[in-house]
Amino acid sequence: MTYNKSIEAFDEAYKVIPGGVDSPVRAFSGVEGTPPFIDRGEGGYMFDIDGNRYIDFVQSWGPLIFGHADKEIEASVIEAVKRGLSFGAPTTVETELAQEIVEMFDSIDKVRFVSSGTEAVMSAIRLARGVTGRDNILKFTGCYHGHSDSLLVQAGSGLATFGTPSSPGVPADLTKHTLLATYNDIASVEKCFADANGDIACLIIEPIAGNMGLVPADEAFLVAIREICNTHGTLLIFDEVMSGFRASLTGAQGISSVKPDMVTLGKVIGAGMPVGAFGASAEIMSHLSPEGPVYQAGTLSGNPVAMSAGLTSLQKLKANPNIYKELEAKAKRLTQGLQASADELNIPMVTEVRGSMFGFFFSDKLVKNFDDALANDSVLFAKFHKGMLDGGVYLACSSYETGFISIATTDEMIEETITLASKVLAEIK
Repeated sequence: MTYNKSIEAFDEAYKVIPGGVDSPVRAFSGVEGTPPFIDRGEGGYMFDIDGNRYIDFVQSWGPLIFGHADKEIEASVIEAVKRGLSFGAPTTVETELAQEIVEMFDSIDKVRFVSSGTEAVMSAIRLARGVTGRDNILKFTGCYHGHSDSLLVQAGSGLATFGTPSSPGVPADLTKHTLLATYNDIASVEKCFADANGDIACLIIEPIAGNMGLVPADEAFLVAIREICNTHGTLLIFDEVMSGFRASLTGAQGISSVKPDMVTLGKVIGAGMPVGAFGASAEIMSHLSPEGPVYQAGTLSGNPVAMSAGLTSLQKLKANPNIYKELEAKAKRLTQGLQASADELNIPMVTEVRGSMFGFFFSDKLVKNFDDALANDSVLFAKFHKGMLDGGVYLACSSYETGFISIATTDEMIEETITLASKVLAEIK
């Protein structure tokens, strides 16, 4: 493949956009080569401005569960656009989408729409602090919850500690209220509660982590943190921005017995349009303005175009109860093929699947937390990513991201990917 037009486009973008991209991971900093500039998507494929075709396993980082340019979703968007792009006023489609979500999730009585996952999490944490009257929050290393100030922290020494900023521009006075624990390690959680004397407003977790690669939380671990939160009056937030409607129709909550106090959602509920949401019981949500004193607002929240796209997507998912079994079967076929190719060449690899989400690490041990993920062979991944891209397969451009299967991903695409992976790994070996 040639990337001449993309290289030229990247050079031009670099002159007017920091790093040439509007989100850092797109810059291909963790892999080799220049990011292809995409021209269009069709079903399970993407096409770049050089005319190269890719089997797409990124799917806009998750939301395109029906693939690119789904006809029904496209039609609902066009119809909504004809009525107007935005009003900054209530529309009935907001209520319709909210009703669908409330009906699906036992832990949600009311939901508030926003425009991104970052905004959803930021707002949920503010609400949790307002409800409990506490400042401290607890998160896990390796779990990404957006780039709001309180969550851009890195761990200090020991199992758990109060956070320090991991980005310039983030005041230490904010992050000092963020405690860090180790994913799938209940002892580190207990230490955080001991350090804070139980004074923690909320514990936020990706129950199926998708931002250190695909790393699900153990069921026993989720049960234990639920019990700890109950003991200390701490609200448990499931960040399902990535796993919601991807791992199952109700995300991790369709797999785990544990029910959170609050949920953050995104991606699929907009079917590719910018959208996010957070929800909880009616009692908790009653603290949110205009009912209560905790302020949150957004001019484009509940945008009618995004709401229409999301409503069509969720209705399509509900109409096909076997869809997740089909998606998971395809994801397993793909990861088993990758595993077999690596095993044949004695290349260490571990894989994971949850519904339509899949992940793999070049590692010789099962990945349970961020330290395990960091131990994977990122150099090998970079070479593998480049070989796959050159062969027409578009994978996430980081070894710490999750892959996605769409309805439009065919068995032929999966077989083509496995065959290419075997070839690329052999060449690297």
